[in-house]
Amino acid sequence: MQVKIEDKSSVKKVLSFEIPKEAIAKELNKAYNELKKTADVKGFRKGKIPRKVLENRFAKDVHAELAPRLIQDSFVETIQEHKLNIVGGPQLDPPELNPDEAYAFEITVEIKPELDDIEFEGISLEKTAYAVSDAEIESQIYMIQKTLAKKETIAEPRPVKETDFVLIDYEGFLNGDAFAGTPKIENYVMGIDQGALPKEFSEKLIGVIPVQDLEIEVVYADDFHDENLKGKTIVYKVSLKEIQEEVLPEANDDLVKDLGKFETLDEVRTSIRENLEKGYVQRVKHEMSEQVFVHLLEKYVFEIPDAMVEGELNGIIAEAEQAYAQNNTSLEEAGLSREILKTQYRDVAEKQARRHLILDKVITQEALELTEEELDKSFEEMALGMNAPVDSIKNYFKMDPKQLEYYTHTQLEKKAIDLIIEKGSVSEVEPKTGQEDAKEEIAAE
Repeated sequence: MQVKIEDKSSVKKVLSFEIPKEAIAKELNKAYNELKKTADVKGFRKGKIPRKVLENRFAKDVHAELAPRLIQDSFVETIQEHKLNIVGGPQLDPPELNPDEAYAFEITVEIKPELDDIEFEGISLEKTAYAVSDAEIESQIYMIQKTLAKKETIAEPRPVKETDFVLIDYEGFLNGDAFAGTPKIENYVMGIDQGALPKEFSEKLIGVIPVQDLEIEVVYADDFHDENLKGKTIVYKVSLKEIQEEVLPEANDDLVKDLGKFETLDEVRTSIRENLEKGYVQRVKHEMSEQVFVHLLEKYVFEIPDAMVEGELNGIIAEAEQAYAQNNTSLEEAGLSREILKTQYRDVAEKQARRHLILDKVITQEALELTEEELDKSFEEMALGMNAPVDSIKNYFKMDPKQLEYYTHTQLEKKAIDLIIEKGSVSEVEPKTGQEDAKEEIAAE
């Protein structure tokens, strides 16, 4: 067998194969000898069918079975001999097998790029000294109050204010007729400037004193997400029945006793502080990791296999589809598609692929390994985050070795990042003016 390897780029190669017709003849002999034992041809006994008869009856099937095997055997042998680190699937258009000629075919493959050692020691990194404030903690207490708040009907007549909730009935009409797309809804409670109803409802209701009937016209845009309402003008007949105010419970020990594991408000404050501090630790690590990759991605420029970029894109799209599904919608309903997302996030996918390749190199050059203790600790952290037994996490990975391999590699990547940060030149800095945004993000996690 003759093999020629042509470099199309640093990560793409074309493998050209030529299997001599003598080798083809030998393989065909084997195939027909095996076929002779089982073939059933009228007028001949099994095992006594002439080769010519078998060729006339079964040549197409024999060739169709032999060609893929020749291709696979040749491909695997070449990969092993030349130690090609293939990523993605091989591309080929296999020709038909002709027993009178050598069998020639080409396979295009992508390989993992070979990187020089990554120089990561001494990278300048800034570590932001975030500190949890009392205001952050009280903000979380306020959110608990909001969650446990009750709505009480206003007894004295007064106009609707921007902070109110209202109890309404409403029904939509199209060209004067009741419209099936906006059926009658009774006793609906909505917050002014909140909820799913159009903003026109809030605008028309502010300043109105119940009980009162009114009409609210809503013109839906031509690109509105709901096909039933797109481009239509709906007149809603609304009955404002009452105003409700949100009444917050007092911030005391009674507030938290229904939360389960707390007896006093101070215990809740302590728990909130601990969670916020953990959040800031994770944020600092994330920020420093981003600084690491800004430096390394700028310093190390190399070609990436398309297969790796496509893999990252598929992961991004799968996460987006899952997020929309959890909200009972889809990419299409949001005016998106897989093709649109692939275009929008290609740069992100390329950066993610580069990160993985750089970390793979660091793992290899530093001979990083994950100990059993480190793996068990990561399982415990996962179980804590999922509120699940540790044994169930371990059993899941025992039943799926591929998932365990992927998870272990992910933990090794984290270990590589920790090593780079540890070897960096770290200086502590005060939070910038955007710390309030950071606090909001941490509090929301």
